[in-house]
Amino acid sequence: MFFYISRFLAWLPLSICYPTKIVGRKNLPKGKAILTVNHTSNMDIVLLLAHLHEKKYTLAKKELFKNKFMCGILKSYGAIPVDREGSDIVAIKKSLKLLSKGKKLIIFPEGTRNKNEDISVMGELKTGTAMIAIKSKAPIVPVWISRRPKTFRKTVIKIGKPFELEDFYGKKLNEELLQEATKVIAEKMEELR
Repeated sequence: MFFYISRFLAWLPLSICYPTKIVGRKNLPKGKAILTVNHTSNMDIVLLLAHLHEKKYTLAKKELFKNKFMCGILKSYGAIPVDREGSDIVAIKKSLKLLSKGKKLIIFPEGTRNKNEDISVMGELKTGTAMIAIKSKAPIVPVWISRRPKTFRKTVIKIGKPFELEDFYGKKLNEELLQEATKVIAEKMEELR
């Protein structure tokens, strides 16, 4: 309930300060899906949660959960703490459980904000997204944020058509296979640029 009330209250000021246009909203499937998003700034997740209607969950670095107040807010918005230093089994299990319940999960597969001057050049994608997608057999929806959100400047968020990594289903997940699946995700995201 907190999510919907706070989203309602935040929508108008956010729309004024950070005007945002969503292109391709109809591409969001019903039921489970993984939204893979390029990561340009800390405002990315705020804009996504404010402008996409149903509740979505997201992976967030565990360091954001150190402050008790911030931790409470993040959890109410469906954030799952993840340890970016290694393979975080707890975060993976929570992600798979949410997807099995038909929820949507937002993942920034670069693993951190893209600090390049030219954000059209993506950072290297981590293989965790591919692994979660293959294990859950969830469709992946590529999402591209056109530029770093700035106050009073329009940001365009493009939502691409969903796809699945079905060529990798039922295969033993090793690093080579996950790298190959991750390349497919990167290509689909880059098509939206």
